[in-house]
Amino acid sequence: MPSFRFAAALSLGLILAAPACAQDKMTLILDWFVNPDHAPIIVAQQKGFFADEGLEVEIVAPADPADPPKLVAAGKADLAISYQPQLHLQVHAGLPLLRVGTLIATPLNCLMVKADGPVQSLADLKGRKIGYSVSGVEEATVAMMLHSAGLNLTDVEMVNVNWSLTPAVLTGQVDAVIGAYRNFELTQMRLAGTEGRCFYPEEAGVPGYDELIFVANAKTLDRDRIRRFLAAVQRGTEYMLNHPAEAFAAFSASAPDLADALNTRAWADTLPRFSHSPAALDYGRYAGFEMFLKDAGLIDSVLPVSQLALDPGAPQ
Repeated sequence: MPSFRFAAALSLGLILAAPACAQDKMTLILDWFVNPDHAPIIVAQQKGFFADEGLEVEIVAPADPADPPKLVAAGKADLAISYQPQLHLQVHAGLPLLRVGTLIATPLNCLMVKADGPVQSLADLKGRKIGYSVSGVEEATVAMMLHSAGLNLTDVEMVNVNWSLTPAVLTGQVDAVIGAYRNFELTQMRLAGTEGRCFYPEEAGVPGYDELIFVANAKTLDRDRIRRFLAAVQRGTEYMLNHPAEAFAAFSASAPDLADALNTRAWADTLPRFSHSPAALDYGRYAGFEMFLKDAGLIDSVLPVSQLALDPGAPQ
């Protein structure tokens, strides 16, 4: 996730603790600093929904965004927010992780360009530079998108911009970037005085996926606590939909900068993308993305969905 979010985020090691009367303690490691992507969680905390479920939830922003899944795999936290594409690779690498819930149920990632720039279609990327931050999945995503336009990776130059996505486009360092979030970077471009445009992976051959998920340790997960946790998150989402003004007030009051122009717009752009039933599992979505990664050469075999994800409320 891009570095500009540091400007709208909290200090390292942010911790929001639920009321002391809650009985069962859980630790959730976020994927990044608090931002509107986490709104149902923060609303659930602020409105007492976790406490209603008998939970005391410690919400921690990571010092390093690569750490959350590793901390869960090492037994240092109960849950972490991660990304479905990365989960597949992490499980294949041997980490004992399972998806146990979905936070954002649509892709947020997009390939972003200047709206008035020379790239008006994916075919216009031929001979141009594309910035990226994470090798592997992002390159596979670009490859599939280029393929839909009759191009391949040899037709472009991939440039590692190290999370500096919007600045790389604004300054002309690259012609496009992959990894831009459609609910953040487009607004950041607009606030900088330039309109951006997104090309969407799911409209260019990449299978749909869950952008943000909750992962737990496959060996030690507590289904009962996770079910209660997700019930509170679902209440948070429902409250946001039914009472948007009150929900935003609760969210933005939880930390400095969350009511600024960027986060206010991101709140509105992210709202329709939250899972309405975070525990529910789309088996076909995980099977399909596993095949996509296999075809892209990023994994050597195809795992059954049961080794990647579960619905904690389903019968055992």
